[in-house]
Amino acid sequence: MNYRHAYHAGNFADCMKHALLVLLLQALRRKPAPFSVLDTHAGIGRYDLTGDQAGRTGEWRAGIGRLLDGATTPDGPLESYLDLVRQAGAPDFYPGSPQIAAMMLRPQDRLVCCELHPDDSRTLRALFVGNPQVSVHARDGYAALGALLPPRDARRGLVLIDPPFEQPDEFQRLTAGIVTARRRFATGIVAAWYPIKHRAPVRAFHDSLRDSGLRNIVVVELTLRPPLDPSCLNGCGMLVAGPPFGFVEQALPAMRALTHLSPDGMGEAAITRIVEE
Repeated sequence: MNYRHAYHAGNFADCMKHALLVLLLQALRRKPAPFSVLDTHAGIGRYDLTGDQAGRTGEWRAGIGRLLDGATTPDGPLESYLDLVRQAGAPDFYPGSPQIAAMMLRPQDRLVCCELHPDDSRTLRALFVGNPQVSVHARDGYAALGALLPPRDARRGLVLIDPPFEQPDEFQRLTAGIVTARRRFATGIVAAWYPIKHRAPVRAFHDSLRDSGLRNIVVVELTLRPPLDPSCLNGCGMLVAGPPFGFVEQALPAMRALTHLSPDGMGEAAITRIVEE
């Protein structure tokens, strides 16, 4: 999946990932104590859907474009997410995970973003210039898990790991990153996005987490078509270690609402606890 995210911003995978991100941040906001968010592969934070890169693929039209055009009900499980997208400038602009997280911070909360690509890290830093609640690091996101956790200013929080899956060993690296994050920040939530092309790599990924010794892990998956063709992005998943109370009950209707993005009506949503508490 060698790509720059601007070509794919606002597609169905972004909608899935960011709808779940909003639910996780809403759970953290229910308690007054401060929380910290670490976004390990942050990107540029905000994407121009009218620009050349998004226009070349047009993937956003079948994702956030359809949702904004009425593919979900105004009072449905995606409405908080869609409200934030509209506030961020949709349909002309689509917010990445850093902007969504920044929009949901309270005065006592903090966001730390890591982006290794030099051009993207400069763009991200410019987006948040003058915002004292957000810091941007031009560094490898996996290395940051060991260097920046646990947070210095909060005992609660969220670690979002969203790698581009450009490397053939990305699932192995992701497993190691989840284990590191969870062990260094046991009181935090760790959420990791992954693609679903076919089932064999995903099964091996889940098995590696079962064997890791970590507890309390759920996976949320959305597929638009049966994951049989390894050349296609047929769906995606979010693994959540230490999910907050009520997350599973909220996530399932949100994912079911996104199954309507399937072009042939074959969309499916599922939530599975792969490791008990």
